[in-house]
Amino acid sequence: MIINWNDIDTVLLDMDGTLLDRHFDDHFWLEHLPRRWAEKHATGIEHAVEHLHALFDSQEGTLNWTDLDYWSEQLGMDVPLLKQEVEHLIAVHPHVIEFLQFLRQHDKTIWLVTAAHSKTLDLKLRKTSIGQHFDGIVSVHQIGLPKEDTRFWKELQDFIRFDPARTMLGEDSEASLDAARRFGITWLVHMGRHSSASQPRKSVRFKSIDYFSRLIPPKGAMSITIPEIL
Repeated sequence: MIINWNDIDTVLLDMDGTLLDRHFDDHFWLEHLPRRWAEKHATGIEHAVEHLHALFDSQEGTLNWTDLDYWSEQLGMDVPLLKQEVEHLIAVHPHVIEFLQFLRQHDKTIWLVTAAHSKTLDLKLRKTSIGQHFDGIVSVHQIGLPKEDTRFWKELQDFIRFDPARTMLGEDSEASLDAARRFGITWLVHMGRHSSASQPRKSVRFKSIDYFSRLIPPKGAMSITIPEIL
């Protein structure tokens, strides 16, 4: 895959698993929350994991999946407060800031397009300060559709002026990339190293990278060939 940055005006970037290490989210939803739920209900951790995972899976691909208010109501627990208990795990992936600075230096329009709930977004922006690098931020909860729905990308144009043919999307979700491709976004990059705690995952449908430094050309150049690294 050859990327010529002269052909790209707008860069849309996912947050969790793409710019930020998804270890925080995986640990919270798969370990920390089940443990706290088990304590609340005086039950075993295995039962808690089985029960909660079934609930989570039932909402995957919907707006409820990342809606902290929804889960607080469903579980009878203050989920945003529980997230603060492990906020020390929130981290930016290596080379992300370097990539964002490269985009800014070359006058690209940069938008964070995230499925994160506003309370999660506030927590992560406060912990990482990455918000300063973007022209704006749009959440699926503002649009009312998940990114896995092709209609999301059409509705996004009501918030962001972008030409799909001259736009890049960086995502760790192949389902979101599929929807964006159906809509017509040309430049699609899959983040294969979504978590520092798991092995990188290569996409069979999209170009996968391990770090965003793979997209930065040598000094003085505006094009780069992305090698097979996963």
